[in-house]
Amino acid sequence: MSLAKLIAAGVVAAVGLSASAASASVLDTVKERGTLNCGTDNTAPGFGYLNTKTGELEGLDVDFCKAVAAAVLGDASKVKFVTVTDKSRFDAVLTNQVDVVFAHTTLKPARESAIAVDFLPINFYDGTGIMVKAEIGVKSFDELDGATFCTTQGSVTETVLASAFKAKGWTASKVLTYENLEKLFAALGSGRCDAMSTDKSALAAWAGNSPKPTDYVILPDTLDKSPFAGFVVANDSKWRNALRWITYGLFQAEESGVTSDKVDELAKSDDPFMQKLLGVGGGFGKDFGLPDDFVAQAVRAVGNYGEIYDRNLGPDTTMYLERKGTPNALWTEGGAIYSPLWN
Repeated sequence: MSLAKLIAAGVVAAVGLSASAASASVLDTVKERGTLNCGTDNTAPGFGYLNTKTGELEGLDVDFCKAVAAAVLGDASKVKFVTVTDKSRFDAVLTNQVDVVFAHTTLKPARESAIAVDFLPINFYDGTGIMVKAEIGVKSFDELDGATFCTTQGSVTETVLASAFKAKGWTASKVLTYENLEKLFAALGSGRCDAMSTDKSALAAWAGNSPKPTDYVILPDTLDKSPFAGFVVANDSKWRNALRWITYGLFQAEESGVTSDKVDELAKSDDPFMQKLLGVGGGFGKDFGLPDDFVAQAVRAVGNYGEIYDRNLGPDTTMYLERKGTPNALWTEGGAIYSPLWN
């Protein structure tokens, strides 16, 4: 064979390999590996937090990781948690260190357009807030002209604060950034900054878990919207769609009254809608490369969305965040937690 033909054959082979690699989905990789690599924080109470008493990770984001493992692999324990920070979370997905990230991440256009990730459905609605020590007597954001604010590195809050300073004409205020929420809270406690700025849920969690919660005041101001969502690498529709409908399944399960302790009973229902949702006698699973009972598997493992919320952010937790009257309520109760049709 001539050199030209050898080169041509090599090019064809390379193109074939490239096309094969391009067509491979993270879903197939996870199934073959038998474990889900899920990126989450370990310093965000209520979302992704290492409980020092049990040595276990817990939180809303952690439960979403478990739900995906249960839905895809049939076992919520088949998940490897990979700690990510605000700064490292996107690289973790782009370099295949993790298959998906659930880490209190704000959905915004620049992230999908410039970072090459695809976001999943919003699973928590928050807003950027400010927390100060009660002893300084500050009651609103307007009183903090010239103050030093601290937030996490690589977070949306850096941009939000810069915009707020500019809008108010503040030139003396400055921002210090820290690797994670634990170091951020320590900076506020030590006086290295006058105010801590991040999502209001995180502020409530850290104040609630402190030795004396009354030492801290969360100001009433909300500087910007902060809707949280998981995310995956861009342009892998097979994986993205599977995870989208796992998330929607948790929403729909709450709306339909499917709880972890009732899922097996409801799977025996004669209701065609319930049978389809829970994958009895067929379902939507095969359309997404999942078992037909993927919703039932997820709910059986971690509960529906309401159960996940109550376990981590409900009235029996130290960081209780009321759902009623907020976007985090079901759409049937005036909120924004909403699943598309399941028929």
